[in-house]
Amino acid sequence: MQSSSDDGDGPITGINVTPLVDVTLVVLIIMMATAPLIARRAIKIDIPRAANHDRTATDALAVTLDAKHVLALSGKTVTAEQLKRALAAAVALSPEQPVSVAADKSLPYGEVAALLDDIRAAGVRKVGLEVVRK
Repeated sequence: MQSSSDDGDGPITGINVTPLVDVTLVVLIIMMATAPLIARRAIKIDIPRAANHDRTATDALAVTLDAKHVLALSGKTVTAEQLKRALAAAVALSPEQPVSVAADKSLPYGEVAALLDDIRAAGVRKVGLEVVRK
């Protein structure tokens, strides 16, 4: 009598790939469905507020633009042209002069971007944006 080749004594030469593909697709679908939920949760941050805080002394020039479109440099009201001249003079004295920019949240983005362009045009390389949470 002739023996069959599937009697279990020889090596397994064929692998059924269908269950592997099924499991991989299920895991992929689960990851695709949960990824947006994880990303949304990761973006929201709640910064703790300190009970007592002191502002650290810095040599950065403070540029502010309020809701009434009034521009100020270190607390003194200036025009855009005066700001450019003052920043250019400060950069001439110290090429790494940092500048801190604060703008009212009600201002359009374009106005703040124009202010940043003016600051960069004056030669300032280090520009920081102040973020105030109320």
